[in-house]
Amino acid sequence: MAESSVMRSGVTLAGIAAICTALVAFTYQVTNERIAANEQAWLEQSLAPALSGLFFDSGVSESVLTIPAPHELPGADDAIVYRVYSGESPVAALFVVSARDGYAGAIRLLIGIDVDGRVTGIHVLAHRETPGLGDRVESGKSDWLRQFDGRSLSDPAPGAWRIKRDGGEFDQLTGASVTPRAVVKAIRETLQYFDANAAAIFAAEADAQDEVGE
Repeated sequence: MAESSVMRSGVTLAGIAAICTALVAFTYQVTNERIAANEQAWLEQSLAPALSGLFFDSGVSESVLTIPAPHELPGADDAIVYRVYSGESPVAALFVVSARDGYAGAIRLLIGIDVDGRVTGIHVLAHRETPGLGDRVESGKSDWLRQFDGRSLSDPAPGAWRIKRDGGEFDQLTGASVTPRAVVKAIRETLQYFDANAAAIFAAEADAQDEVGE
């Protein structure tokens, strides 16, 4: 009788364990899918401000290209490019790059460029610049970045792609020149890269680790 009782208890415990395992697996799957959906929605919302005024019908983050370092884009890390389409026609490319020479370190930027080579918008993703000075590159703290909307390699002329303190066309931030200088340089270098590699960027296979431009 004792052995039978122990056996029944073992079977019961095994059944309970199996049910608990199934419930944990089910909960993980449902939760994981929800987290992924929320992350995707957050990413789409983060990318959208750099596409002001453009019509597109693809998801902003659906077609992603990773350009491994070293490359000719700003920053020492791999560069991420989100390609945006209307139907099968390319509309714009969003570059995630780093201006390495900020005052307090690298400034992570999202730079949107349309198929004609014009800036569609810029968003600061991360930085460690001085509060009240360099941090005014953030869109929520000033409209300084708006002066680049619609600009291209030829507007202004190449020699004018500098802050006014350096003889260029772009305003700087009061009390801060290192931060805006780094951002202007990064935008110019990204435009130059797009101008030289646009066809390869849109032709490359999505989610591929392609050496675009080599």
